[in-house]
Amino acid sequence: MQRHISCFLLTMLVIVSGVSAGQSNTQKPQQPPQPARSMSQEMLYQWNSVGKRLITMAEDFPGDKYSFKAQKDQRTFGENLVHVADEDYRLMSAIKGSSMGPTGGKELKFEDYKTKADVVKLIKQTVADGAALLQEQGDAGLNREVKYPYGNFMVHASLAWIDAIEHSGEHYGQLVVYYRVAGMVPPASRPK
Repeated sequence: MQRHISCFLLTMLVIVSGVSAGQSNTQKPQQPPQPARSMSQEMLYQWNSVGKRLITMAEDFPGDKYSFKAQKDQRTFGENLVHVADEDYRLMSAIKGSSMGPTGGKELKFEDYKTKADVVKLIKQTVADGAALLQEQGDAGLNREVKYPYGNFMVHASLAWIDAIEHSGEHYGQLVVYYRVAGMVPPASRPK
């Protein structure tokens, strides 16, 4: 019986301590959350976030390893970056309603980007062009209907932006694997 009382008292002490700790946390004045940014600012943040990661990888990965493949049937490191730019420009062209990119709407090919410097320049330009388009069109641009480049139907431009950002993120993740297989540490995983 005395053991049960001791357990009961110990349990009550833990509960009361938890309640007091919780009360002291809730009694601190809390700042209200910052208001949401506009939809186009949020989209721009996501676009630039993944874009900066890809730019860092393009700059960081050794030029002599741009032809590296994690598996024989995959794209090389450099081919992946050119592919991302190609897809981004295809989607941005649909969003803008006219051709964007260095080839005026024609497919970007890795063979046309001979050096690491060429690929880095392409990725930087792709990210800058996307950011400029988002800023130019603003919130109203996200609500516009555009012809989706991968089917005969219309979508809101916001969906095309999400598609571009998600696709870039997929390839960022794939290139992290290339880093690891090549015995390298991806930039975002390095100690700060």
